[in-house]
Amino acid sequence: MRTISGYKEIIAGYIENLQINKKPDELYDPIKYILSLGGKQLRPVLTLFAAEIFGSDYQKAIHAASAIELFHNFSLIHDDIMDDAPLRRGHQTVHEKWNVNTGILSGDAMLILAYQYFENYEPVIFKELAKLFSKTALEVCEGQQMDINFEERNDVSIDEYITMIEYKTAVLVGAALQMGAIVAETSEDNKKRIYDFGRWLGIAFQLQDDYLDAFGDMATFGKKIGGDILENKKTYLYLMALIKGTKEEKEQLLELFSVTDVPEEEKISIVKNIFENTKATVEIQQQIKDYTQRALEVLESLNIEHTHKEELRTFALNLMDRKV
Repeated sequence: MRTISGYKEIIAGYIENLQINKKPDELYDPIKYILSLGGKQLRPVLTLFAAEIFGSDYQKAIHAASAIELFHNFSLIHDDIMDDAPLRRGHQTVHEKWNVNTGILSGDAMLILAYQYFENYEPVIFKELAKLFSKTALEVCEGQQMDINFEERNDVSIDEYITMIEYKTAVLVGAALQMGAIVAETSEDNKKRIYDFGRWLGIAFQLQDDYLDAFGDMATFGKKIGGDILENKKTYLYLMALIKGTKEEKEQLLELFSVTDVPEEEKISIVKNIFENTKATVEIQQQIKDYTQRALEVLESLNIEHTHKEELRTFALNLMDRKV
């Protein structure tokens, strides 16, 4: 049984050597490009690991893991277009390197390629994987639309925000783990519990991502710092600052998130100061710990070997303290 970091090497090598030798080049080169940027590859790693902790060989799950990674990268291409983001993993985004139309079409092709990987499984497993994948893909789209809707609203609640990141990010982490469980043909109870572990961990992961977007280091984070602030995104930090801030801080924050003519660096600096002064930064760190703890509680209830639990526990705690 390998460590989680060991599976990272396996999936990275497999993705790097994927043979996408189709034409036209203008459609498939952007797919090769974004896959070549690597990234954390968190989700496919979890698929491989889950398959083995439930008694299967990781190689049986390699196609499901590849599907998850292709879908994740498809969503990144389209997210970057919607956000007009210049950087992804420290490199030009697909739509910047090519153009928006190419980004949309190449992303669509990636989604279809992802589905094709399930064709490597026998009908019963294929059906279960495809059903979970379709459900998850729709939820990711729903979460993305919620995120877009929030940009036009000033009454977004913390609960609504948590639901949005659950759909936009966390369900895919849960699905990645559950796909490994499906391939291993474990019990329904195990499938549900490993999904819940991933779902809680995914919420903690996205909250940490929100924090790093404002307070991370661009060299390690791989994206422009303050991107969410410039896009007027109603993140947890923003919503908590509105709850905790003084009347003047609330008014300033609302004003800054309603205009586009403030110099970028000035806006980022002022907003970050408000986040810190209102203790929104403290609140988000506590939430990251709380959701990680929920994941760990589910982990304790899983009927798997102690060494596997410890590996997943270490993985979860490392995510909580990550810098990238």
